[in-house]
Amino acid sequence: MGKKIAILQSNYIPWKGYFDMIASVDEFILYDDVQYTRRDWRNRNKIKTPQGEKWLTVPVQVKGKYYQTIRETEIDGQKWKLEHWRALTQNYKQSPYFEEISAWLKPLFLDAVYTHLSPLNRILIEAVCHYLGIATIISNSWDYLLVDGKTERLADLCAKAGGTVYLSGPAAKDYVEERIFADKGITLTWFDYAGYPEYPQIWGKFTHGVTILDLLFNCGKNSRRFMKHIAL
Repeated sequence: MGKKIAILQSNYIPWKGYFDMIASVDEFILYDDVQYTRRDWRNRNKIKTPQGEKWLTVPVQVKGKYYQTIRETEIDGQKWKLEHWRALTQNYKQSPYFEEISAWLKPLFLDAVYTHLSPLNRILIEAVCHYLGIATIISNSWDYLLVDGKTERLADLCAKAGGTVYLSGPAAKDYVEERIFADKGITLTWFDYAGYPEYPQIWGKFTHGVTILDLLFNCGKNSRRFMKHIAL
């Protein structure tokens, strides 16, 4: 089959589909050498509350920094950590696995100091992977020498990582050129986010589009049963 690679920007405590993609490949490259995009998933995600979905947003320094990369993006202060943990506690303390998840998650919010967005995202992503038993290698795009070009860079990154199969998110169909991967002997495949089963979820109508913490708090180690690519 060869080595399978996925390349994606880091997100703040992303949803379950993001972790399913990580579990689907041999190496997952955090692609934070690209431009930081405002009002996106890089520094925020959603939780469920009795009043509906709520954003948890990490404040970042953006004034005058229109072209900064995700890697360069600095976090603005530390007050948000306690605010986010209080929001998680208030809205999930009644969930079955809150104490179990809190044992390893709370220190990541309250005991650490974060200066930049990329390390924060990676630490939280790796912690969730460890809990779920996802053993995929996680690397950074800056571990490799990058070339110019949108698809060219992705294909070159995949080749430098020793990949023979590239797994892409479906949104990239609008711009990824399959020919460039083929020229390097790399098979381009597409990840399918459809078909996730519903899981026991508190606070109203079920929704898939929230942070994976919602799944973990409600299902604990059983969370793997509600994902598609993680061994039970």
